Amino acid sequence: MTLPLRAIHAFVTTAQLGSMVQAADRLGVTPSAISQQIQQLEAHVGTRLFARVGRRIILNEAGERYFELIREEVERIDTATQQMRGISAAQVLNLRVAPTFAVQWLLPRLPRFMQDHPEIELRVDATNDPPDFEREAIDLEIRHGNGAWAGLHVESLAEERMLPLCSPDLAAAGSLDAHSLQDHRLLHSIKNLTGWSHWFAAVGVAPKPDLQRAHFDRAHMSISLAKAGAGIALESTLTAAAEIASGALVCPVKNPPDLTQRSLWIVGPPLHFGRRRPRRFIDWLRRELAA
Repeated sequence: MTLPLRAIHAFVTTAQLGSMVQAADRLGVTPSAISQQIQQLEAHVGTRLFARVGRRIILNEAGERYFELIREEVERIDTATQQMRGISAAQVLNLRVAPTFAVQWLLPRLPRFMQDHPEIELRVDATNDPPDFEREAIDLEIRHGNGAWAGLHVESLAEERMLPLCSPDLAAAGSLDAHSLQDHRLLHSIKNLTGWSHWFAAVGVAPKPDLQRAHFDRAHMSISLAKAGAGIALESTLTAAAEIASGALVCPVKNPPDLTQRSLWIVGPPLHFGRRRPRRFIDWLRRELAA
């Protein structure tokens, strides 16, 4: 009996998205086509795979078991097909990049890489979700964290200096000391390895118990709020390089401590670092960082 591959693909996509409408949109067909494919598959395996709850459909017990049995194989076929599709597939470079670094630093510079390497088709996924390099077609990742990831090749991108930064409309450059800085709202990116407690410890000042604070899960949010005059952010001079260069952000503290961190890393399987396209990107990245 012929295996109904299109029906299986429709089933897996619907199970992943939890919606026939969304599955139809992803696969470029109508919802009725998805429904027919699933009915065909249910007839093929001899049991119902979905149950309807209100206006939603969910996997029933048999559907959950079938999905777990075939999911990895279907995803591997899909990944292999994407890798082989077209002659230009050999020139694709798939990157996963920490969102703030992508927005604040990488994207403004990527046109130079594309101009230097027109033969490489870039695909950039800006997310903090670590890839499964064995199952996903990701060549390299620029990851934010402490660099301790077993089984992967990890290279530090840069040593970042951490500075208090704010709009010059809030406080002029060098106009505050560590004590008067505490009269302003302090903005903090929770994913930063270095926080305000580290900064106050470096200057030898015990922070006041009633500090005004605001916390964000992305550094570019903290930077944006600082530019808007909402407070003083403690951020990397690498991440905020454009705002510092334009004068949109200044360091309001006289003689700030030399506080640094290493939180950005190039990550991937060791084999990937010897391949031509990843190597060209890494070499370009190193030149841009040095400049």
